[in-house]
Amino acid sequence: MADDGMLLNFEIGDAPLQSQVKFKGGRWRDRVRAQNSVKKPQDAASRPIKRQRTEDGTFERHSKVQKTAAPTEQRAPSHAMKTGLISSSIFTSNPTAVTDFDEQPIQEAEPAVPSNAPLTAEAENFLALGLSRRVAHHLATKLEMKAPTAIQKNTIPQLIREDSDAFLQAETGSGKTLAYLLPIVHRIMALSVNEDGTPKETKVHRNSGLFAIILAPTRELCKQISVVLEKVLRGVPWLVCTTVMGGESKKSEKARIRKGANILIATPGRLTDHLDNTKVLDVGTVRWLVLDEGDRMMEMGFEEDIKMIVSKIRQDKLLKQNKEGVVLEGILPSRRVTVLCSATMKMNVQKLGEISLEDAVHITASKADMEKDADTGAVESHFSAPAQLKQACLVVPAKTRLVTLVALLRSVFLKRGSVMKAIIFISCADSVDFHFELLKSTAVPEATPSENPETPAPKPNPHTASTVAPASYLTSTATPVVMLHKLHGSLPQPVRSATLQSFSASKEPAVLITTDISSRGLDVPAVDIVIEYDPAFAVPDHVHRIGRTARAGRAGRAVLFLLPGCEEGYIGLLGSPAPILQPYESILQKGLATPVDLPPPHSNSEEDKQTWTSRAEALQLHFEQRLLATPDGEKADAAPKPKGKFGKGGKKEAVKPKDSPLLDAGRQAFRSHIRAYATHVREERGFFDITQLHLGHMAKSYGLREPPGGIGGGVSRRTHRPTEKNGFATLKTAAPSKAWDAEDGVGAVDDGAARRMKEKMKALMNASSEFNLG
Repeated sequence: MADDGMLLNFEIGDAPLQSQVKFKGGRWRDRVRAQNSVKKPQDAASRPIKRQRTEDGTFERHSKVQKTAAPTEQRAPSHAMKTGLISSSIFTSNPTAVTDFDEQPIQEAEPAVPSNAPLTAEAENFLALGLSRRVAHHLATKLEMKAPTAIQKNTIPQLIREDSDAFLQAETGSGKTLAYLLPIVHRIMALSVNEDGTPKETKVHRNSGLFAIILAPTRELCKQISVVLEKVLRGVPWLVCTTVMGGESKKSEKARIRKGANILIATPGRLTDHLDNTKVLDVGTVRWLVLDEGDRMMEMGFEEDIKMIVSKIRQDKLLKQNKEGVVLEGILPSRRVTVLCSATMKMNVQKLGEISLEDAVHITASKADMEKDADTGAVESHFSAPAQLKQACLVVPAKTRLVTLVALLRSVFLKRGSVMKAIIFISCADSVDFHFELLKSTAVPEATPSENPETPAPKPNPHTASTVAPASYLTSTATPVVMLHKLHGSLPQPVRSATLQSFSASKEPAVLITTDISSRGLDVPAVDIVIEYDPAFAVPDHVHRIGRTARAGRAGRAVLFLLPGCEEGYIGLLGSPAPILQPYESILQKGLATPVDLPPPHSNSEEDKQTWTSRAEALQLHFEQRLLATPDGEKADAAPKPKGKFGKGGKKEAVKPKDSPLLDAGRQAFRSHIRAYATHVREERGFFDITQLHLGHMAKSYGLREPPGGIGGGVSRRTHRPTEKNGFATLKTAAPSKAWDAEDGVGAVDDGAARRMKEKMKALMNASSEFNLG
């Protein structure tokens, strides 16, 4: 083609070339406004100033005036634009709470009388209940227990004098464990000691036979029962107890059983295994079978195990004397006694009664309730929290949940010594791991020099290296050190035991982030507040959660987080007295009144001049930036740079920066939380409607700027389409939908796997879920 002689002249000017900035995240109006601000010419500042509004609210000339934010809505800090991303405000676009906080009843100033406190020594003592002088003296001198609680007063005489089965029901922290342990120890000790304390000719020991089996749903509860029983048995040193609860090799457990034990504490699954495979385990002399938290074991799927345990024990002939010739008849029960214990047990629980109980006696803390039940038969009993427990409920929008939790914990530890321990209940294990990693300090601990150079410093416990750490954000000048702990069922048993021991024995203010695995039976001293960051999956679980505080007559607090809207109706299910609703703004104002101590290398020098609203905005922005920061210091959502291998077009392929582990943990925690949210019991699902959940706002509570994909089962779906290639039909995998986040590294499954996952999720939604276990 001939040249037509045309010349082209392009003038680019003297100004330097500017790279186009692309904004992502936040609202589209904010992105457009930020994009337009970049495109403005450099001399935009020379434009005339727009006319100001007059005092009467009119304008001298009709002109477009830029809108200003309302006084109550705080804008994000100006340094949010430095990252090239838009972060929406946590105080805008929030749903309005249905509850009118001005009409809430005023809390009574007079302190309530504790309902689970021990009775006065003048009214009742252990000796008057029928216990031996040796046991009563040991309780009074060594354990400093001079008076029983109400449930112990009603239970101990019944189990000492009668041989019938029993329902044992009382509120949390009322001493149910000692209520069934003391009669068992008393009657076993009677084989060796007379009523006046003189010894008999024959004395039982660890090889005299197994007399009682105690079942508990979790290893933590088994461990705690064992600790309480060992304290009681210090006054009766010839009796021995042991545990069989997993977490260790069967060989070591068989060795302990072979040595001999009089009382066995076990989990249902492990005991079933030993009954089938351990021949040395002889249940011919067993007189008591205690099902502690029996309803919980049924919910966790131990029904078949309990059936097998009960049948194995009952099919063996009840021995009237042991292999050493010690006569058991007349001292121990003449039949096998089953005791069922729980704080939320109902009288018409047919399955438990059919499996284990025969003509059971219902024992409660109130004698009037016992007489009423005897007259009316099986009735449903509703047990509330202890009277001295102060309950509160915070209606918190999803976007402000994280900063409100930090503010609440800061206000809790505002005065040193006012609150020593706090427990935070979260729905799933992934969320526990994420919040622990987010709130723990990133500073490298300094080695403390030993006072004596010759003695080496104590070595840290290796089991708590990943579960115990100093906390950031929660400290203040009054409380410079706060220890953070995490606990859930996915941790190995030695780690769980060491973490619980560290939290119980901590002399510093401590916080335990845990799942429902810690809601039943655990008695941790000096727990002053329980925070339900995620509501329980059922009301009985809520009762057990808040029962970790206000135990044995002590005062305590419980705070429940709810979202505005349908969740506010959940208060009506909690019984009387209902928690007092409080606005979350008061918690933010109190907890963020002073600057927050950020972990290194971050600085909070700018916060000295900020209000509590701007501190909350800055704290949320700080969490989001921590998640976006990569190990190399770049932003995870930044545009990928063209580096790496060459593609098909001869251009270098873009290599995305590696996401930080904290960002991956936040995404996984968000997915697990949404799945767990769908597993509330059927009766409460109307208050926890997953279709009303705003995923974008909920993502902010995990430090995420947008919700990740892969929520529905954690995998993306693969569709097969037949295509023709060389005359043959082949299968082609469709590209993943935009609704699923391919950047998260989720896999793909076929339609059959998706169908099986849907059936599994449907089954979980109709029953108790694995998320209850952590």
